[in-house]
Amino acid sequence: MPTIADIQQGGARQLIAALELDKETARIEIQCLLQHVLGVPKAYLLAHPEQVLSADQAVVHAALLQRRLCGEPIAHLLGEREFFGLNFKVTPATLIPRPDTELIVELALQRLPPNSVHQVLDMGTGSGIIALCIAHSRRNVSMVAVDASPEALAVAMQNASRLDVRNVTFLQSDWFSAFDTERFDLIVSNPPYIEDADEHLNQGDLRFEPITALASGVDGLDDIRRIVKQAPRYLNENGWLMLEHGYNQAEAVCELLDQSGFTSIFSEKDLSGIDRVSGGKLINQ
Repeated sequence: MPTIADIQQGGARQLIAALELDKETARIEIQCLLQHVLGVPKAYLLAHPEQVLSADQAVVHAALLQRRLCGEPIAHLLGEREFFGLNFKVTPATLIPRPDTELIVELALQRLPPNSVHQVLDMGTGSGIIALCIAHSRRNVSMVAVDASPEALAVAMQNASRLDVRNVTFLQSDWFSAFDTERFDLIVSNPPYIEDADEHLNQGDLRFEPITALASGVDGLDDIRRIVKQAPRYLNENGWLMLEHGYNQAEAVCELLDQSGFTSIFSEKDLSGIDRVSGGKLINQ
């Protein structure tokens, strides 16, 4: 039977050949699969390279590796993904958390001082990563998280339970459709923003994620237009709206914010130096 060292070396080579991963990413993914199968931390793998997997463990690992070699996302195989220092359950019903989205969480927290009492809305919450990270860091904030997908909301509520975050209310809503007179101090969203015809939708992890959470019209801005147009009705004075968007959409999003009466408009760069989040403040209602 294969040892831990055998699997790490051979599996990494297979991933590099099949998926064109770099050596470091392949190594990390193989380690993650082994940790998942064995139920051990990474340090255990380093300390026991000679350990032989049992027959059952080898079968399970081989099946997971084969699914990964066919392109299935590692997050789906493991059933979870780390984001902003927290572990979130992940399923095919939601987007896989990506490091770039941590930017909108950081920007939101900058506008929510510790111990502050604010009303915050997360639109299109998916697995709940943005809402739950904000609520976890700011326990006095009253957070509302909405999504049109009941399957996504079920995942988000499970994440709230496993993280013991209790200051979030989850609602099924097509953007603002569930609201009437409610007002918020901050609205955040990572909405669909990919063009319908973008070839990347048929590549990599995107093939396994819900298309309704990815694509939004010919130019990818349909949902952003809707949010920006309707947001002023649901914001308190001096309230902020912040949106994650595509690599080439910052100028268009800022223009939409300006047209809807927002001021202090900004764009912030992600880890790759790309304008990824834009937002503005509503002063005059």
